[in-house]
Amino acid sequence: MIIFLTIFLSLYGGLNLYGFLKVKNAFSLSFGTGLPLLIFMIIMVFVPILVRLSERQGFEAIARLLAFIGYFWMGLIFFFVSAALLIDIYHFLIYLVGLILQRDFTGIGLSPRISFFIPFVLCVAIGLYGYFEAIRVKTEHVTIRTSKIPESASGLRIVQISDVHLGLIVRETRLKRILEQVKASDPDILISTGDLVDSQMDDLLGLAAILQEVKPKYGKFAVTGNHEFYAGLELSLDFTQKAGFTLLRGEGLTVSGLINIAGMDDPGDRRRKKSPGVSERAVLYSLPRNYFTILLKHRPLLNKETIGLFDLQLSGHTHKGQIFPWNLITRLSFPKVAGLFNLQNNAYLYVNRGSGTWGPPIRFLSPPEVTLIELVHEGK
Repeated sequence: MIIFLTIFLSLYGGLNLYGFLKVKNAFSLSFGTGLPLLIFMIIMVFVPILVRLSERQGFEAIARLLAFIGYFWMGLIFFFVSAALLIDIYHFLIYLVGLILQRDFTGIGLSPRISFFIPFVLCVAIGLYGYFEAIRVKTEHVTIRTSKIPESASGLRIVQISDVHLGLIVRETRLKRILEQVKASDPDILISTGDLVDSQMDDLLGLAAILQEVKPKYGKFAVTGNHEFYAGLELSLDFTQKAGFTLLRGEGLTVSGLINIAGMDDPGDRRRKKSPGVSERAVLYSLPRNYFTILLKHRPLLNKETIGLFDLQLSGHTHKGQIFPWNLITRLSFPKVAGLFNLQNNAYLYVNRGSGTWGPPIRFLSPPEVTLIELVHEGK
C-alpha cells in the first residue's frame, strides 16, 4: 500500500504541478498571487487520503464533500493536462522542424495565455458533459443462440451489472438509476461481476435494502472484484449477501436445471495470500457439460486451459477506460476492453463498461451500462 500511495501521489502531484506551471506562465503569477492556487492543488493531491481519514473519524458529510470536489478535480486536471500536452507537442514539432530547416517558425505557435485557455475551456466543457454522461445508464442488449438452452426456456434473460462502486459518491440516486434499467430488462437472473462496493464501506445498509427490491425469478449471483478486498472482505461479503446475492467464490452450481453459473474470486486476493487459490479448470469440470455454462470473473482475463469449458464469460473491471483517452492505456493491460468477443470453441466473452464510476464522477465516451444477455434456443 505504501508503494502504491507513493507512486499515485508522485504521478498525481506531477499532473497538478504541470497544471500550476501552465497557469503561472499564462498569467505571469508572482509567488504571492500563485500561492493560494498552489495550496489548493496540494490539498487536491491528498484528498483521497483526507477522504478516508474523515470517514474513519465519522465525518461522513465532510468526506462526501471532499470526495466529490477532489475526484471531480481529478477528472478536470486529467483533461486539462491531456490537452495541454498536445499543444506542447505541437510547439516541440515547430521547434524541431525549424531546427532542421534552420528557419524560425515560432510565429505559428500559440502564446502562453492561449495555450492555457484552450485546454481550460476543453476540460470544463468535457468535465460537465462527462458528469451527465456518468448518470445516463444505457442498457446493452446481447442475444446468444445456443442449443444448450431448452426450447421451453428460450429467451432466458441474464442481466449483468458491474463496477457500481457504491460508496461516498455513488449513492441512492445513482443506484436507483441503475436499477431502473435492471427492472426494465425484466431479468430472470441478475449478476454482479465485482466492485459492487468501493473502498469506503461505512453506512451502506440502506443501499443493500434498495438492491433487495430486485428479485429475479432464478436468483442473483455475484463474484468479488478488487475493491471488495480494498474495502475489507468481510464487510463486502456481508453487504453483498444482505443485498440478496449468492456469492460464488471458486465454485459453481446449476440453476433450476437450466444453466450452470460458476464464479471465481478476483486474483488480487491470491496475490495477498500468496496461494494458488481454487482451480478454475476444476470448478468448470465439476459442472454438468450438457448445460449452458456462464463463468463470472471480475477481470476480463482468459485462461487458455478453460476456453471450451464455458460458453460465456462475463467480466467488467476496465470501465472501458471511463475517461477518454485513458481507454487507450487500459487496452495495454486488457486488449478486450469492452463489448462482446467471439472466442474459440464456440465460447463468448462479454466485458461490461461498468454501471457506476470510480474516482472522478465523470465518464467520457464510455457511458455506464447495464447488460441484458438473452439466451435463445437454437436447434442443433
